[in-house]
Amino acid sequence: MSLTLVPHATVGVEPGAEPDGLAYSLTLPAALSTPAIARAATRHILAAHHLPELIDAAVQAVGELTAAACRLTPAAQIYLSLRYRADALRITVYDGEPHPAHPHLAAALDARRRTALRLLARVVKCCEGTWGCGESPEPGGGTRTWAVLPRATTATYATTP
Repeated sequence: MSLTLVPHATVGVEPGAEPDGLAYSLTLPAALSTPAIARAATRHILAAHHLPELIDAAVQAVGELTAAACRLTPAAQIYLSLRYRADALRITVYDGEPHPAHPHLAAALDARRRTALRLLARVVKCCEGTWGCGESPEPGGGTRTWAVLPRATTATYATTP
């Protein structure tokens, strides 16, 4: 399977230019193939916006976030958002796993999600970024999981021991 994305916002963009127009939202099936599709889309989007230094870490983060969302959601779809703001790539995944009102059950589900995202935590730490999860503020509820990868520190991700 080959995926090619050519966003209209990149027409006339010079290499090294600020990727101000990087704002993508994808609705994807909660399926086994989704992490691979999301990784390919992320790779193409970052290449189109001349951000090769973010590709390795972002592709790993997107793969981990979408795999966990597909595994944990009871819904048929998940939602992936890629945004570049304030010199950082912001990756957000929304899924349909409800946040329970009971605090102990909510803590157990949060721990399960954090355990599933151990590799993401390592990637984000290497990039000096941040990540987290919580109840989605979007209509319909569910869970929002996110990672922020700063451009300056993520550039060294592939060379981190």
